[in-house]
Amino acid sequence: MNTFLGIDVGTTGCKAVLVNEEGELIAKGIEEYPLYTPRPNWAEQDPADWVRGTFQAIKKTLDSAGVDRKSIAGIGLTGQMHGSVFLDQKGEVIRPAILWCDQRTAKECEEITRIVGQENMMRINGNPVLAGFTAPKIYWLKNNEPDHYARVAKVLLPKDYIRFCLTGDFATDVSDASGTSLFDVPHRKWSEEIISALDLKMDWFPRCYESPEITGYLKKDLAGQLGMSEKVIVVAGGGDNAAGAIGTGIVKSGLVSASIGTSGVVFAFSDEVKIDMKGRVHTFCHAVPGKWHVMGVMLAAGGSFRWFRDVLGMDEKNLSTLLEKDAYELLTQEAEKVEPGGEGLIFLPYLTGERTPHADPYARGVFFGLTLKHRKNEMVRSVMEGVTFGMRDSLEIIREMNIPIREVMAIGGGAKSSLWRSIQADIYQVPLYQVKVDEGPAFGAALLAAVGKGVFKTVPQACEKAVRVLDKILPDPDQNARYNEIYGIYRDLYPALKPFYKRVANIR
Repeated sequence: MNTFLGIDVGTTGCKAVLVNEEGELIAKGIEEYPLYTPRPNWAEQDPADWVRGTFQAIKKTLDSAGVDRKSIAGIGLTGQMHGSVFLDQKGEVIRPAILWCDQRTAKECEEITRIVGQENMMRINGNPVLAGFTAPKIYWLKNNEPDHYARVAKVLLPKDYIRFCLTGDFATDVSDASGTSLFDVPHRKWSEEIISALDLKMDWFPRCYESPEITGYLKKDLAGQLGMSEKVIVVAGGGDNAAGAIGTGIVKSGLVSASIGTSGVVFAFSDEVKIDMKGRVHTFCHAVPGKWHVMGVMLAAGGSFRWFRDVLGMDEKNLSTLLEKDAYELLTQEAEKVEPGGEGLIFLPYLTGERTPHADPYARGVFFGLTLKHRKNEMVRSVMEGVTFGMRDSLEIIREMNIPIREVMAIGGGAKSSLWRSIQADIYQVPLYQVKVDEGPAFGAALLAAVGKGVFKTVPQACEKAVRVLDKILPDPDQNARYNEIYGIYRDLYPALKPFYKRVANIR
C-alpha cells in the first residue's frame, strides 16, 4: 500500500505526518526551530532552520512509522503563508525570511495601495494590502535594503523554499499565492497588472499550480539518503489554512469550519469567486481546483480564554496540578453552572486589537454589564460567548455575500469542550460537527499528495474517505433566540466604544 508524507512548515516548527491510502495516520514527527525578533514588531526566520527542521521531522516520522520507506509515493507541502524568502541568481538565500506576523511594512502597504489603487487591488486580488502579506515585504526590501534588493532573482513562500530544496523546482500553488497581494484571485494566476504597476519582475515569481498537481520529484540524492524511491512525487500543496480545510473536509458548498485556537478562523467554501469590497474578510483560491474560500480572522479567540486562565484563573491552574486535570476543564465546569448570557455580562474579545470585521489595531477587550452579583463562572462563560460572537461576525459577513452555510465543522481547542461546542451551535444557528483533525494542515497536504498520485480522483473524494466526524450538536431554538438578543447588544458595543479606543491606547 502506498503512503504519503504531509509536511507543514509552521512558525514554531515543522510537522511531518505519514498517511496511508485509507486516509489513516500512521506516524508523525515534529521539530521546533527559533523565531527572531531583531526589532520591535519584526519577525524573521532563517530558511536553513526550516530545512533542518523539515528533515528532522521527516526522520522522526519515518523512524517511528514501521513501514517500508519505498512505499512513500508522494509528498504534499503546506506551511505558514505570506513570508518572503529572497534568493539570488545562484539560489542562495539573501537575508532572513520576513514572516506573516511581521508588522514593519505599514508605509509600504500605503505605498502599494496608492500605486495600484484600492478598488483595483480589491477587484484583482480580493483583499486589501496588509502588513503581513508578501508584496509589502518586497517593497520594504527595496526601500530599506537596496543592496539586497538588487540581488533578488526569486521570491518564494516558506513551503516553496522547502520544495526548492527537495526538488530543485521553483513552484507554488494558487492558495498560498493568493496571500501575496500580487495574485489575480478570480483568474488564479499572477497578476501582470499589479506586478507591472509595482515595477517588479514576473520571473521573480514561481510557476503556479493547482494544489494536487505534481510540481516535481524528490531529488535522487535525497531519496537515497532517506531510503525512498526516486519516483516520489511532490505536489503543489497549499497555504496552511487551505490545507487545513482539506483535512477538515471543507470541500463542498455549504460547509464552513470554525477554528478556535489562539486566533479564530472562519473558513467558508465557495464554488464561485466572491469578494467583499469592504475588505472585511479575505477571498483566496482554495486548495480544491477551480474553487475559492472566504475567510474571517479574529486575533484573540482561544487567546482570550488563555489570558483569563493566566490572569484570573490561578486557583484553577494550581488545582489542576493536584487533580491532574486541565485548568481549562476546571474553568469550563464552572461556566456550565451559568445560564446563557451570564446574567447580562458581555465580553468583547479585542485583547490584541481586531482583524475581522473591524481591522482596528486600537480595539481593546471589555467586560460590559459587570455587577456585584457576577462571579468568576459568569466571567468564564462570557469569555466563551464573546469569542463565539466574534466568530459569528465573520459568519454574518459570509451570509451577506450569499455564500451558503449549512454545517459548521468545529476544530481547534474550542472544539474540545462540549460546552463551547454547544455555545457555538446555538450562536451560529447551524448544526455543528466536531471533526478529528489533530494533525491539521499536514494531514491535508498528505491527502493532496494522494490525489496527485491518483489514489483519489478528486480532493472531495479523498476527504470523504479520510475525514472523520466525532460529534454533532443541533442548535437549541430557545437558546438561539436568547443569544440573538445578546448578539445585537454585542454588535452595538464596538461602534459605541470605538472613539475611546485610540484615546486609551495613547495612555502610557
